[in-house]
Amino acid sequence: MVSPAAHPGPSSVRLPVAIVDELIAHARAGYPNEACGLILGSAPAAEGGRPLRFVPTRNAAASPHRYEIDSADLLRLTLEADERDEAFWAIVHSHVRSPARPSPTDIGLAFYPDALYLLVSLADEEADPLTGRPSVRAWRIVDGQVFEVGLELVDRPA
Repeated sequence: MVSPAAHPGPSSVRLPVAIVDELIAHARAGYPNEACGLILGSAPAAEGGRPLRFVPTRNAAASPHRYEIDSADLLRLTLEADERDEAFWAIVHSHVRSPARPSPTDIGLAFYPDALYLLVSLADEEADPLTGRPSVRAWRIVDGQVFEVGLELVDRPA
């Protein structure tokens, strides 16, 4: 029997509520398709970077079942991040009818092991029962293994 890998960290991160609100608004605007984008940070989340800003991108797949960050958007943001001394802190996308957990497709397409993967679920049954806010969860996906990362929502930038 193979034992599971140790959590690669971070075990939790701080994320400004304003960024979470932007993620949710972008996910709702993309409905009925999955929406996607990037959170740029001071360094990758795996290296202890802080989230700085969310940048929405186009979903080239235009599908309710999968996402593909538009290649022109990805190139533009890669160059912009380099120019501004930023990094991909998190890859963001929504699930329109399923939980905010990486699907097998998401796991297979996780090409940024040092970034977090943030998922927003628009499924009604996943919403916070007190606020109605969509579920937002964070994950590290490393070598095909999935590790949840706790989110601490803060009023000010992390």
